[in-house]
Amino acid sequence: MSKQNMEFKDSGIPWIGEIPKHWEISKIKYVAKLKTGGTPNNSFGINVENNGYPWITPANIDENFNIKADKFITEESLKISNFSLFYSHTILLIGIGATVGKIGYLLEKSYCNQQITALIPFNINSKFLLYYLHFIKHKIILEASTNTLPIINNKILNNISVIYPPLNEQKKIAEFLDKKCEIIDKRLSNLERKIKSLKEYKKSLISECVTTGLNPKNMEFKDSGIPWIGQIPKHWKISKIKYECFLKGRIGWQGLTTAEYIEEGAYLVTGVDFLNGNIDWQNCVRVSEWRFNQAPEIQIKNNDLLITKDGTVGKIALTKDTPKQATLNSGVMLIRPKNKNYYEKFLFYILSSDQFWLWFSYINSGNTTIIHLYQNSFDNFSFTLPPLNEQKEIAEFLDKKCEKIDRLNENYTKQITALKEYKKSLIYECVTGKKEI
Repeated sequence: MSKQNMEFKDSGIPWIGEIPKHWEISKIKYVAKLKTGGTPNNSFGINVENNGYPWITPANIDENFNIKADKFITEESLKISNFSLFYSHTILLIGIGATVGKIGYLLEKSYCNQQITALIPFNINSKFLLYYLHFIKHKIILEASTNTLPIINNKILNNISVIYPPLNEQKKIAEFLDKKCEIIDKRLSNLERKIKSLKEYKKSLISECVTTGLNPKNMEFKDSGIPWIGQIPKHWKISKIKYECFLKGRIGWQGLTTAEYIEEGAYLVTGVDFLNGNIDWQNCVRVSEWRFNQAPEIQIKNNDLLITKDGTVGKIALTKDTPKQATLNSGVMLIRPKNKNYYEKFLFYILSSDQFWLWFSYINSGNTTIIHLYQNSFDNFSFTLPPLNEQKEIAEFLDKKCEKIDRLNENYTKQITALKEYKKSLIYECVTGKKEI
């Protein structure tokens, strides 16, 4: 496809604009047949052994259109269930749920559950349609957003506009995008592996430093008496939160509602305001001075440690640049020293380490309910307590190391964002005829 001497026309679709004059404008219902999946009505219909056809759920579809089944539909279930078998080159679209709009591409015969709609192309190249649907995914979701929860039903999907060139051009565009996206996806996967590896290294480094110190080869060790801590330097102590810290959380909100949030006022810290070990004050909602004064014991000061106890448990922040008036919601706990036995940043790293997370896993083992960090349990959390000068040395060492790790990860994250934007732009230009292939 060459853009030299190519004529264009208005597609009549505002979010697409002009397209090559020889391209067609149609609707999904004229180029693909839609079928919705189903789920067996008995618990024996699906198994984890590969002795039947793959059974696809939304969790089996990744953001690169790949589908990897982890369950299979049994022959017995197929005998009593009237499900459609979908063949390779079928496009799967999630029509409801948390990942609504996500798209996958089948490479083998499969069945799928009722959250998924299959598009079976008949007048269009399947891979070209896949890329086109990816390009208009947000438009499809917007069309379905008349409900509180977006639902992409067949009526909506059938009437979505689609543009396409002759089949030979569709094939050429699809093959070009396959090659380009494979390269991009490999680079993205590599960057994501680097980020994961650095995060694991950071956690391991923190855990090692707060448990064995900075010079373990030159130290004598003793048993800490705590299985998940193990050996510690002989001159270190083990203490508990209740001996070193004042813990306080808010109990309820005495009828506070979001209607009370105001433009100016006291800052209210919630679990969503934690950002890279700090509080994002700009993100905080504001409440009245009267609400702020309801609980003087949890009015936040500089160098207070905060930890989330509900929702995403265990997010940590050490406050700085604290506004004159700031308080907590009921999902956050304040940690403040009772004495001068510990350095705040050292305890910050303790709570970021395996000492905390292994303890937290231990006290919650076998718990199938929603997980919380309860104050009466947290009081008894045991942790290493070196002399103050060593705590400070360890914290300063970790500050420098973690800053370098975080800077690297930030750079990798920016690269990922840029690559995803490039991929999105590339697909848009190709499936709308704006790029020469």
